[in-house]
Parts: sequence; structure tokens; C-alpha cells
Amino acid sequence: DQWPLKGEWLEQAHELVQELLQLGHIVPSTSPWNTPIFLIPKKSGKWRLLQDLRAINAVMAPMGALQLGTPNPTMILDSWHLKVIDLKDCFFTIHLHPEDCVPFAFSVPVINNDRPMQWFHWVVLPQGMKNSPTLCQIVVSEALSNICKTYDSIMLYHYMDDILLAVETESSLSQVFDSLVAKLQRYGLQIATEKVQSLPPWRYLGWKLLDSHVYPQSIRLATTVSTLNDLQKLLRTINWLRPLLGITTHELSPLFSLLKGNPEL
Repeated sequence: DQWPLKGEWLEQAHELVQELLQLGHIVPSTSPWNTPIFLIPKKSGKWRLLQDLRAINAVMAPMGALQLGTPNPTMILDSWHLKVIDLKDCFFTIHLHPEDCVPFAFSVPVINNDRPMQWFHWVVLPQGMKNSPTLCQIVVSEALSNICKTYDSIMLYHYMDDILLAVETESSLSQVFDSLVAKLQRYGLQIATEKVQSLPPWRYLGWKLLDSHVYPQSIRLATTVSTLNDLQKLLRTINWLRPLLGITTHELSPLFSLLKGNPEL
């Protein structure tokens, strides 16, 4: 059942649903499935709509992670020319098969109960579905594969929707970048043009890159843990630091075992 949404929260839910309808991310539905939605206010003043898909994830076969970790940019050759690229709303540019849309349905209460509740389901990868990251990786990898074959002398790293392109000469960088953009567009993937980084310092997956040096970005390690969510944030940071410090997965296993609890705590 849908959790209660009242006042401003309900009004915002209706506004966000209308935006998602106009963007083609959801459609009206008669699905027998229904899992709750909730809203998160952002610091910018905007709101974010999320769906609680734990019940769906529990009966879904996991595809597993395709990448065991993040790529290390220290492998890039000295003085090569770089671009850091961020894909825009990657999940929302990848469509579900029509037969797979039905479980991702949700309902929205109407103001003052003056008509039946509205029912919708996602037609693109939903945020919170456990296989969405893996499917995103598959699509992005497929889109970039021919670029590497065409330009075999470049270095091209990607992790989820973050792409790092390194080319020996500046003139070649422009040519490869244009080809990369065209290839991504053929797969329906869009570049967030305002986030493209063409000049140093480049920031990529927690690293700061200069022309001939690579540094980890400043890291804030929150050691006060009072909730399960605090622990998740701490372990996310430690997991990123693990390759730098030589910490093994086995050594972290006692901490990760603590995650087996109620994620709402």
C-alpha cells in the first residue's frame, strides 16, 4: 500500500508525476503490482521521487556487478589530453522491455479523494531496481565498444555513467570526442554538456587529475555511526579507499556483515 502523502508532499508528488509523464519515463497503468513511492527534498529546493522496490528486488534474480571496482586513472600516459564526460540521466534513457514494465507500478493518491487513485508504471530503468546499474553498464559498454575498435590508440575508461577519454594529441581528442558523442546518441544516451570537463584539474571518480600528476580528491571519513544509513555511507567511502590502502575484501567482511539489517534505520 502507498504510504500517506499529505499537503505539500502530495502536491509535489503530482507535479513530479506530470513531469515524468511528459518525459515519457512512466505511463498510465492497470498493473496488479503496486509498491510505495516517497519524496526527498533536495538542497536546491527541488524534489526527487523514488519508489520502494525492495519487494520487487526480493523476487528478482540478481545480475551481479560487471566491474569489480573503479578504473584507476594513474594508468594514463603523461601529458595526454583528456575529457571527462558525464551521461545525463542514464537510467532514464534505457527502456525496459514492454513485458518487464508491469512490476514497476505505483499509485498516487488524489487530493481530497475526489476521484480514484492514479496508477502508473515505469518504461525506463527505475532507480532503486537492483539490476538497473548492471543494465546501465551493459548498454554504455556496448555503445563505447566500437570507439575503442576504431581508435585503438586511445584510452577510454567508464564506470556507470562516468567516462574518461584520453588521447595523445589535442587534434585527435576533438575527432574522437565527436565520434563518441555520435555513437552514444545512436544508443539513446545523452551527454550532460554542462558537466564535460576539458581543462585541468579534471575530477573523475574521486581522483583529481593534472597534466602530469594524479591525486585523490579530499575525502571526509565520518566515523560517528549511529544508524545503518551512517554505516552504509562509511563503508562506501572505505570501499573506494580500499585499493589505495591495500585493504582486502576479507578484512572488511566483518563490517559489511553489519549491513544485514533494516535499511530504514
